[in-house]
Amino acid sequence: MSRDVNSPYPSLILASQSPRRRQLLADAGYDFIVTPPSESAESGLRGDESPEEMVSELARRKAFDVVGRVGHGIVVGCDTVAECGGRILGKPSDQEHARWMLRWLEGNEHRVLSGLCLWRAGTSRYAVAVSVTRLVMEPLTDSRIEDYLASGQWRGKAGAFGYQDGHDWLHVLEGSESNVVGLPLELLREMLGMFDRE
Repeated sequence: MSRDVNSPYPSLILASQSPRRRQLLADAGYDFIVTPPSESAESGLRGDESPEEMVSELARRKAFDVVGRVGHGIVVGCDTVAECGGRILGKPSDQEHARWMLRWLEGNEHRVLSGLCLWRAGTSRYAVAVSVTRLVMEPLTDSRIEDYLASGQWRGKAGAFGYQDGHDWLHVLEGSESNVVGLPLELLREMLGMFDRE
């Protein structure tokens, strides 16, 4: 997409391959281009990070990976995980892993955390923040879980679920709904506003 001269924000570069993040930005009216980070941007964590530390660092790494490849604009890096009972739940590796995640989450309150990093290209200036949403998944019958797994909707989604898919067994208790989908739009607006004022 080309930059809209009437846009209050500089051009945005989304450092993500996520179709859900692209859709959220487009639906919110942002002008942006997509430049995915390399796979190496997500490697090398210590393994003992808190969920907040993990998503913050991965969002920063994704933005840093892309910022050196673009000449101008603001790079947006984001990383999202689910957390329940002290366990960090990223994207499931296969259907059995997705089944385990759903069993772990069902009937329990849990959190979805997104780290968001904005980095102004051509500078060392960046900001990182975390959005947290509390939600609950209703208890699920075996047949409901198996039908969901067979649909394939669990693929590529932190915690093996997609809030945007409209399932009536997921309920947000507090926080951003767009955060659960993968990009906290309220936090993005706030951070862009701070960048614009400085």
